[in-house]
Amino acid sequence: MMILDGLEVKKKILNELHNEVVKLAEKPNLVVIQVGNNDASNVYIKQKEKMALEVGYGFKYLKFDEDIQENELIREIDNLNNDKNVHAILVQLPLPKQINAMMVQNAIDPLKDVDGLSSVNAGKLLHGEECLIPCTPLGVMRLLEKYKINVSGKNACVVGRSNLVGKPMAILLSKAGATVTMCHSKTKDLKEYTRLADILVVAVGKPNLITTDMVRDNAVVIDVGISKVDDKICGDVCFQEVKDKVSYISPVPKGVGPMTVAMLGENVLKAYKMQRDR
Repeated sequence: MMILDGLEVKKKILNELHNEVVKLAEKPNLVVIQVGNNDASNVYIKQKEKMALEVGYGFKYLKFDEDIQENELIREIDNLNNDKNVHAILVQLPLPKQINAMMVQNAIDPLKDVDGLSSVNAGKLLHGEECLIPCTPLGVMRLLEKYKINVSGKNACVVGRSNLVGKPMAILLSKAGATVTMCHSKTKDLKEYTRLADILVVAVGKPNLITTDMVRDNAVVIDVGISKVDDKICGDVCFQEVKDKVSYISPVPKGVGPMTVAMLGENVLKAYKMQRDR
């Protein structure tokens, strides 16, 4: 069994980005928007700021009150869309109830949408066109690539169908030549599907959902979920139980999480280049 060390891969990727960014005439700028005060969001934003400074990007953090109205927030995004010095815009989720997250995502210029969540980028991904891709599934693909895990011709199972991870994950695996099954809360007998998978990606946020009897021998297991149980961080996979049965497994933390941040770094540079070439 080999641990897929996302932290180690992230360091290498950020170093490569830094070496490229120092040669640019202009510094790419990332703006992160937060509405309200969510503890988990505060942690994620700090990670994003640290990444930006490490790579050499400009970083701006805009925080708005919990009760901001949707049209006000969209007006702020419009200003950033029109600002030629802003190359990347990210709205930290979750958003308060009065705001439609999809409307806000779609208000971002698709060339600045470094979360890759707008309908334009989602549609382009589906059609195989050049676009900005959601960071977590992109990070999973990069992790597989860095460990030279061949996806083509393999059976892949994705548990979870969110717009953020599950759906784009299935598209990326399929594009890489895997035969993909997507499971979710309505799937009857989940084990029947997970046990067939050469590559199993789990992204539901349900602690210890995947047990050893649900995984085939020598499978590659990627755990995207992250939860807190009794003050301990754990994933969707029973790591201690499953690790001795598989060929590769990503831990929680230090697995997919760091890769998400690294891919945001890549997306900022990609967004900058796409705008420059527009």
